[in-house]
Amino acid sequence: MFAGRDFISISDLGPGELRSLLELAVKLKAESKSGARRTLSGNVIGLLFEKPSTRTRVSFETAAYQLGGQVIYLRADELQLARGEPLKDTARVLGSYLDGLVMRTYDHENLVEFADYAPVPIINALSDLEHPTQVISDMLTILEAKGKLSGLRFVWLGDGNNVCNSWLLGGAMMGMNVVVSCPKGFDPAKLMVASAQKLAAESGGEVELVRDPDRAVQGADILYTDVWVSMGQEKGGRAKEKKFKAYQVSSNLVSEARDDCSVMHCLPAHRGLEITDDVLEGKRSIVWRQSENKLHGARAILTAFLT
Repeated sequence: MFAGRDFISISDLGPGELRSLLELAVKLKAESKSGARRTLSGNVIGLLFEKPSTRTRVSFETAAYQLGGQVIYLRADELQLARGEPLKDTARVLGSYLDGLVMRTYDHENLVEFADYAPVPIINALSDLEHPTQVISDMLTILEAKGKLSGLRFVWLGDGNNVCNSWLLGGAMMGMNVVVSCPKGFDPAKLMVASAQKLAAESGGEVELVRDPDRAVQGADILYTDVWVSMGQEKGGRAKEKKFKAYQVSSNLVSEARDDCSVMHCLPAHRGLEITDDVLEGKRSIVWRQSENKLHGARAILTAFLT
């Protein structure tokens, strides 16, 4: 579908391409029990991860195996990168061995440099700026729960982090009303907001920054939260948590949204901080379906970009 291209940002896709990728994810999930597709047979995919991972790592590994491919897991601290080998040298070498590389890194520019020098597709499995693969599985989940994306009021609560940045772009592209509610000083990247506003103007969607969480959730179809302290940003985490108390997804806050509102969290969750246990385990939570769909999103991404 997009064979040979990199997937560094949600904005690497046009609206029609994003819809096509989601349609593929729906189709592959429906076919998943048959195990008929072996589209990656003979392919070797590398997973180069600088950060810990449960869902993203296991979903991509499983997806690759289910599609007939093989996986090599690469820890950055076990490569010559740890001894100072330039990124562009490692990118050229790995690109000559592998058919694709799924990367989880801190610095987003590392992904960009890899993509510049590696002759194979580079897939962003999380950087400090974006997490586009998460949004694919999230959108699949919302389609299953709501039957559509366009016109839905999607409310992000908490830290304006990498997932939030990708959701701004993806949600705006799909004609959603994306509302971000963060404490002062923790808004998403200004460049992402500006880009999302342009995309929303083209799609008929909206992008709003609403400081008051109680006002933000009014009429919400989807409430979404993530950890308040992202990986690698643990310093000063306790002080940060105090500023976020009003943004906790609690039963009281959920009650102010639509009666059929769904609650999402990309996990891992700190129960009692960004989300309460009763909400995470409650009837409005679609978190576990969202987690399962990481696998189906990964299968769609690998199929689209590597075949």
